[in-house]
Amino acid sequence: MSIRTILEIDGRQGEGGGQILRSSLTLSAATGRPFRIRHIRGGRRKSGLLRQHLTAARAAARVCDARLEGDVLGSTELTFEPQSCQAGHYELQVGSAGSCLLVLQTVLPILIRLESPSTLSLEGGTHNPSAPPFESIVESLIPVLSSAGAKISLSLERPGFFPAGGGRVSVSIDPASAPRPIDLLERGSQLSQDACIAIAHIGDHVAEREWNVVRKELGWSDSALRVHRFESSLGPGNALSLILRHEHVTEVVSAIGTRHVSAERVAHQAVDQARRYLAASAPVGEHLADQLMLPLALLAGGRFRTLSPSLHTRTNAMVIEGFLGEGRIRIEDEPGDACRIEVEGI
Repeated sequence: MSIRTILEIDGRQGEGGGQILRSSLTLSAATGRPFRIRHIRGGRRKSGLLRQHLTAARAAARVCDARLEGDVLGSTELTFEPQSCQAGHYELQVGSAGSCLLVLQTVLPILIRLESPSTLSLEGGTHNPSAPPFESIVESLIPVLSSAGAKISLSLERPGFFPAGGGRVSVSIDPASAPRPIDLLERGSQLSQDACIAIAHIGDHVAEREWNVVRKELGWSDSALRVHRFESSLGPGNALSLILRHEHVTEVVSAIGTRHVSAERVAHQAVDQARRYLAASAPVGEHLADQLMLPLALLAGGRFRTLSPSLHTRTNAMVIEGFLGEGRIRIEDEPGDACRIEVEGI
């Protein structure tokens, strides 16, 4: 057992989901501080490690040569003792429709801080109901991280829809040689909007029905429609992403088609999210705020305005401060449905 003090983490705290584990893995690898987490996903109906969480733990362990205990499906306790982190090529397979992009978000903040480039080949879900889809990562998160000094490129080789999974994403990461703080307090002028509809092994009428709702409810012209038909997908699937591009930031809101849910309902889910964002003044959406805090804390920090923070966001801030010290994340409520988040980088 290492003589380093092990940080004890309760997986039931806050929103009690998998983000507590993923953030802990990232922060432990980056700081060298070991941790033990009990009651993994204790706030969920079915607690314990699912395949995507297990893959994330093993991926982080490979990157930093960590000693793992408890890394089995269904485990509610895990111990992680990191050593030195190494750049390289990593092939990471979820082995189910679980999100490979959540696995990416676990190892990405570690790899962008290293002195040598890395490449990743990820397999699993790319369009999941409970995780950011590929379009959100590539259109919204990566450009902001680029502003912070990271150099990342992603390509979707094959989509992975629930429940078949089997998606494949390639990632190239160059060192963030000169990290800089970000300042995202305003959106700037609106530049464009796109409705990207992904369909695989289902009729075109699904895309047509979703687009009819978007066009009617948001008043967008037909030039905004982008339909992507994926014949390479291992199973049927559908995802609708509304991409709202502004001068300083791009927001992506998404809805995933599932069995027994009509195309119209899927479209209304995305439209409702888009309306909430457009009606607010904050440039950073709720999900992007979640995704930004940890990599900014491990780079040069920054500040941004976002919608009122969710319990998920506040829990993530709590985990970050558990590893890096109190006061690293400052959340200040603003009038209306907004707040300002300031992140102190290391």
